Amino acid sequence: MNSVRVLVRQAATSTIRRSVVSRRAIHASPAAMSDALSVHRDTPENNASIPFEFNQENKKRIEEILKKYPPQYKKGAIMPLLDLGQRQHGFTSLSVMNEVARLLEVPPMRVYEVATFYTMFNRQPVGKYFLQLCTTTPCQLGGCGSTKILDTITEQLQIQPGETTKDGLFTLVEVECAGACVNAPVMAINDDYYEDLTPETTQKLLDNLKAGKPITPGPQTGRHTCEPAPGVYTSLTEEPYGPGFKVRSDL
Repeated sequence: MNSVRVLVRQAATSTIRRSVVSRRAIHASPAAMSDALSVHRDTPENNASIPFEFNQENKKRIEEILKKYPPQYKKGAIMPLLDLGQRQHGFTSLSVMNEVARLLEVPPMRVYEVATFYTMFNRQPVGKYFLQLCTTTPCQLGGCGSTKILDTITEQLQIQPGETTKDGLFTLVEVECAGACVNAPVMAINDDYYEDLTPETTQKLLDNLKAGKPITPGPQTGRHTCEPAPGVYTSLTEEPYGPGFKVRSDL
């Protein structure tokens, strides 16, 4: 009887092994990983021992911001206060997060959760000009393609995505959809969008920034915002029909 049980167990084990070996995964693509850690690592320029306090101008702004929230819900101001702190300090350091938590009377972890979730908060120092190049599909296909823009930037600045120039002037990152697909390729420099880019206009933007000259946001081809350029971005080649087209005259 025992020998029969042993044979049954061996047969079952063999069947399981064969099924495991022959099983196919749904896909074999590697998991996409962010270039930023969600955890904090102390560095000389980013640790809790570095003091941070909002300046008087931002303190007045904070007072106005908090007026928008009931006292028991002032934790809703975490994001605007983090933004103020980043603009004053240059990046969202651990000290900035801790000060926001103190002002809003919330556990620091509540602030850390927000700062590590949203990519708009830079938790490491960035350059004076923060270049965020969209390399999602529409920008890869639109215009000359974002790959050529990326090649132009890396060649001109001698840095790769995620790096900062030695002079601290530029930081380059690749980002997902910037939401301006009709003006592809698109790059954000600090708070403004620069659209309809070509290698030539990109190089001109970088040269002007290096020289401290002003640059004009928006399309770099001369068109107004995202309006269609005749014969280029539209199939509308004649005057559109007006109201009442093909409608009975007696209605």
